[in-house]
Amino acid sequence: QVQLVESGGGLVQAGGSLRLSCAASRSILSINTMGWYRQAPGKQRELVATIAWGGNTNYADSVKGRFTISRDNAKNTVYLQMNSLKPEDTAVYYCNAVLVVNFRFNDYWGQGTQVTVAS
Repeated sequence: QVQLVESGGGLVQAGGSLRLSCAASRSILSINTMGWYRQAPGKQRELVATIAWGGNTNYADSVKGRFTISRDNAKNTVYLQMNSLKPEDTAVYYCNAVLVVNFRFNDYWGQGTQVTVAS
């Protein structure tokens, strides 16, 4: 239904910034919700930020004021701007899309991109 390709991960120093990109294979205007999740080794995958079709955004408390989710509809791309990075932000970051078809919520995931923040 939709393929997601992530880019932008890497190694950064604490206090630095990084921007992740997620390119979708279809118009993001046809996707109900897109977002970013992250998972550290041995931990549950957790929500980082989401953006709904209408533009409403939600953030995890741990990233409020530091991270910003945005989109470029013409490029079918969602971004995650990460500022003031902390070592505890180290994780694999996954792009997520929720597509509703016939009242069924379908989850799609990118391959993940590693973000490592050095202390």
